[in-house]
Amino acid sequence: MKRIYIHLFFMQLISCSILKAQQTPSLEEKIPYACTFSKDANKDWGDDDFSQTFFFLIPESYKKPIYIRLFDPETGGAIDENHGPFNSKCRFSVYGGNKAHSDPSAKAQNPVGNFKSGTQLATKVFANEKEYDNTWYIMGPFNPIEGEIQAELGGRVFKLVIEGLEGDDGNLYKLFLSSDPNENKPVEGGNIFSYEYTFRLSDNEKSVSHLYPFIAPNVTAVKVKIFDFDNDGIIRVVSVAKKGEITKPTMDKNWMENVYKITKSEINTSLDIQFIKQKIIKNNNIVVAISNQYGELMPFFTSPIGGIPKYTMKIGVKVED
Repeated sequence: MKRIYIHLFFMQLISCSILKAQQTPSLEEKIPYACTFSKDANKDWGDDDFSQTFFFLIPESYKKPIYIRLFDPETGGAIDENHGPFNSKCRFSVYGGNKAHSDPSAKAQNPVGNFKSGTQLATKVFANEKEYDNTWYIMGPFNPIEGEIQAELGGRVFKLVIEGLEGDDGNLYKLFLSSDPNENKPVEGGNIFSYEYTFRLSDNEKSVSHLYPFIAPNVTAVKVKIFDFDNDGIIRVVSVAKKGEITKPTMDKNWMENVYKITKSEINTSLDIQFIKQKIIKNNNIVVAISNQYGELMPFFTSPIGGIPKYTMKIGVKVED
């Protein structure tokens, strides 16, 4: 019974014929950058394990080469976070083939075991190279058949593992799944997803960032786990049935957890988990993972499946004879 919701979730995904964006962070998320710190960094700067994994879904019907484009992958430029002189390196590695996605370690919250499962197709270590500052670097081309076939997803999956190596700086970057090596052109029917997400919040007070987990059948509760929020504001959960369930995190350098019950009307829709800043705290990086009532991590995609949820107020009318 635990796995039923996964299959139904992906059937819903497959039914979405047009996906809005193939950039991470996406425009809908309103998140400035994903980030990965190098292994000598202090964890209270906002990265719990100095590693991050993203997955790229390519429809079975797509036969042309695909590219993974990295924006600002070097570690010493204008948007990166330094602590003293830049001294860091960061590795980006692409995997495909058997077990690239299906191995349980690949989808775990922590980079342990066989999290680099599959066949390595490309790898690149970046340091403080000016030619990669504030510009795009292309990984690929990759033949779609090099990805791991995942029937329940309706396509093939590639994995990108990002690792902070030596140093103590934070590498901030964006990703794009593209059909063109020279510009950002979406792969028709493609998508990007992850099971744990490390990212930078906006520096602006009252800004709102969003994550959109999809609620599939058999899900009765979701647990939102957040690392190092720094008491930077509040968390609000909006759905078709919730106008705004508010939690105020206070933890620094630790994980906090909040459980939200799911109602029947929220099944087959996305939640809008909002991170609302109430202070001017610069360089606040956080980690987020979302699981169901069984403790299984839920993937969140770049664009909300079914669209951004809007609260729907239902008014009952009593008819008298």
